[in-house]
Amino acid sequence: MLGHRDLTLEDYTEILKRRAWLIVIAAASVLVIAVGTSYVLPPEFLSRALVIIQQQKVPYDYVRPVVNDDLGARMATMREQILSRSRLEPIIDRFKLFAGNGKTMDDRVELTRKAVSIEPINGAQSHGMPGFFITFKAPEAHTAQQVCSEITSLFVSENVSSREQSAEGTTSFLKQQLADAKQKLDEQDGALAAFQQKYLGQLPEQQGANMGTLQAVTTQLDAATQALNRMQQDETFLETVIAEQTADSQRAEPSTGATVSTLQSQLQALITQKADLETRYTHDYPDVVAVTREIAELQEKIKHSETPHAAVSASSSGNRPDPPQLAQSKAQLRALRQAVTNKKHDQAALEAQVRTFESRVEARPQVEAELKQITRDHDVASTNYNRLLKELGDSNMATSLEQNQQGEQFQVLDPPNLPDEPTFPNRFVFAGGGCIGGIFLGLAIAALLEYRDKSLRNERDVWAFTKLPTLAIISHIDELGSRSKNKRRWFIFPAKKASEGRAG
Repeated sequence: MLGHRDLTLEDYTEILKRRAWLIVIAAASVLVIAVGTSYVLPPEFLSRALVIIQQQKVPYDYVRPVVNDDLGARMATMREQILSRSRLEPIIDRFKLFAGNGKTMDDRVELTRKAVSIEPINGAQSHGMPGFFITFKAPEAHTAQQVCSEITSLFVSENVSSREQSAEGTTSFLKQQLADAKQKLDEQDGALAAFQQKYLGQLPEQQGANMGTLQAVTTQLDAATQALNRMQQDETFLETVIAEQTADSQRAEPSTGATVSTLQSQLQALITQKADLETRYTHDYPDVVAVTREIAELQEKIKHSETPHAAVSASSSGNRPDPPQLAQSKAQLRALRQAVTNKKHDQAALEAQVRTFESRVEARPQVEAELKQITRDHDVASTNYNRLLKELGDSNMATSLEQNQQGEQFQVLDPPNLPDEPTFPNRFVFAGGGCIGGIFLGLAIAALLEYRDKSLRNERDVWAFTKLPTLAIISHIDELGSRSKNKRRWFIFPAKKASEGRAG
């Protein structure tokens, strides 16, 4: 009546009583099948090795490792490399793993990969794995141990090799980068030296000296200009004195009137005096006007005095020696004129120096802008070179550390064990699973039979089918039908009954 009405605990108890043998037989049958299967399946032996990760022996403050990638990612990479076909084929051929049954090499490689397991130690901290287990399953205990040992050795050697190659690769890369940085730094040094050579004396750090030198040269130029003016005044005065002395000397001679040569000397002195005055004053200045008038008068006298007699007199008088006072004045005039010439050269040189230093001071903004650009590029190249030089030194020490096997290493703490018994199939697990499975199978069959059973066993069954109340119940007669009941007792599934009691 299962599924035709709501059942009570009493109904479930009755069902279990009726179907107890069915459930027991189903559980026993599945148990026997499961245990028999455990004896038929090929055994699997599990060998396991414990590998711990030994940290760097030299403190990190002294040598900074160059291999600092995530250990989990590095383990995954090593796993793929070690479990590659090229690495596994020699092991498969040597130990004849998974041979037979027509398996190809691809199938055997795949089965070998599935038989290898890598698990971190329980309780691994977040900063890294302290170690890991390497396990291998094989049909034979010795084979499992040997293959597990081979794979463990591959992991240890691969870790050493990969760390060493990574360190050497980093060092080689840094060497190349350092060479490029040195080349760029040399180029910047050359550019800076060429700039300093080009703008020698105009650099920003020389601007203070340029300003001081400019002030000193300007002062010297002013002093030289004043001294030159005084010399020119003295020159004009001496020329005037010489002219007067020449005139006095000629008047003292027997011949009357001034000779042409004397007048020409006076004219030359007046012309020089006029030129000097015009450099300082305008042509309307009184002194300039007076000198111009005197020049005109002397020119007129020279014009009227130019006669053959005068020329002869002048020629004869020119051969006479000058008086001592006149000769001394002329010597002073020659010396003064030479000093004026030298002072003019000094003045021109000082003016050139002033112009040079003024141009240096004026070019300061442009020079500073160009120097700032060159200096910035040079500083960047220098900083990059120094940084790479330090990193290369650290990388060389780290590479030496890895080559001497003083860095992070895999240490086999527990070598692969020789398993005493197979881990699969576990007969206790098979037996327990078969028993539980048989019980559930028996319950399922019992539930199916009860669902299909239409027998009416009590008043609730009558009400569920007819929706009519029960008026009377006929008691069960033991002698009636005893023979047929004894015959059905040996069957597992009893036949359907019309009813165990009839409703009246």
